[in-house]
Amino acid sequence: MTLAQKLAVVLLAMAVSFGAAWQVQDWRYDGKMAKQAGQFRTDLDAIGNAATAQARAEQDKRLATEQQLAAADQQHTKELSDAQRNQAQLRDRLATADVRLSVLLDATDSASGCDVPPTPGAVGVVHAARRAQLDPAHAQRIVSITNEGDRGIIALTACQSYVRQITSGGK
Repeated sequence: MTLAQKLAVVLLAMAVSFGAAWQVQDWRYDGKMAKQAGQFRTDLDAIGNAATAQARAEQDKRLATEQQLAAADQQHTKELSDAQRNQAQLRDRLATADVRLSVLLDATDSASGCDVPPTPGAVGVVHAARRAQLDPAHAQRIVSITNEGDRGIIALTACQSYVRQITSGGK
C-alpha cells in the first residue's frame, strides 16, 4: 500500500469517525432539544391553565358583582317607586282636603286669631297647641319639594351602594 493510499485510508477513517461523532452529537443534541421542547410545552400548558383559571375566577367575580348591582338597582327602583306613589297619594289627599297641612303658631303671637283643629273631623273643643292651616297650593308645593328631596336621597343611596359594590369588588 502506498503512502497516498495509506493517507487516503487515514483520511477516510477520520472522515468516518468525524461523521459518526457528528451524528452522535446530533442525536444527543436532538435528544436535549426534544427534552427542552417537552418541558417548554409542559410549562406553557401550566401557564395557560393558570391563566384560564384566573380569567374564569375574575369572570365569576364580575358576574356576581353584576348580579348584586342588579338586585340593588331593583331595590332602589322599588324604593323610588314607593316614595313617588306615597307622594302622589299625599298630593291627592291634600287636593281633596282629606288631609290638611298646618303649622304650629307661636302661643305668644296675638296677631293670629285662628285656631285650626289638629285633625279633620267633627267640630269640638280642642285643647291643643294653636295651629294654622296652610293654603292648599302652598301645601302642594311643600309636598313637591319633599318629593324631590326623597328622590334625591334615594338616588344618593343608590349611588353610594353602587360605589361600595364596585370598590369592594363584589365581596
